[in-house]
Amino acid sequence: MKMKTKEIFSRNNIGDLERELASSREELREFRFSASQSKIKNVKSGREIKHIIARLLTRINQLKRK
Repeated sequence: MKMKTKEIFSRNNIGDLERELASSREELREFRFSASQSKIKNVKSGREIKHIIARLLTRINQLKRK
């Protein structure tokens, strides 16, 4: 699931962000398995998923510091 940066940084509930993080990590895992079997045509999606995970981790850390 693609999330925009504004959507991620507008959320203030750590639980929701952690659920989204788990979902994104699962999506990345599935992407890697599909890529190893040469089923993926859009290889850029893996990079996009990694960026989303990084944004989610950044927002979670910001909220935990407050």
